[in-house]
Amino acid sequence: MTKIDELKSTGLKATLPRLKILEIFQKGIRRHMTAEDVFRVLMEERSDVGLATVYRVLAQFEQADILSRSHFESGKAVYELNEGQHHDHLVCLDCGRVEEFFDAQIEQRQTAVAKEKGFAIADHALSLYAHCVRDNCEHRRKPD
Repeated sequence: MTKIDELKSTGLKATLPRLKILEIFQKGIRRHMTAEDVFRVLMEERSDVGLATVYRVLAQFEQADILSRSHFESGKAVYELNEGQHHDHLVCLDCGRVEEFFDAQIEQRQTAVAKEKGFAIADHALSLYAHCVRDNCEHRRKPD
């Protein structure tokens, strides 16, 4: 499905700002991006799309289920393409890098705990916050 078809299937018109923002996520430069990250990429590409438009389009994409929104430790909304497969997140407290993972045992345990407490999970998001312990982590900020 082309970008234009994908937008039309959600009821959104294929405007230039929407196409450009969708392309940024589909290129996969970074999987998890804030509105400011998207705006920065647009500026680097010399696109004439304002920050208010970026926020508006991201909200529309979330509502149309094209993007998923998360809130990690920064408190800022972070968006990623909704590819229809559930996953959880591991967030580095040192550099902010986000690793995705899926663990069937964790999923089963969450369902069991909910059931024990008299609940049926409708949806959930699990984010684990940790410090990287790899000696040679390429994402760790270098001392000045």
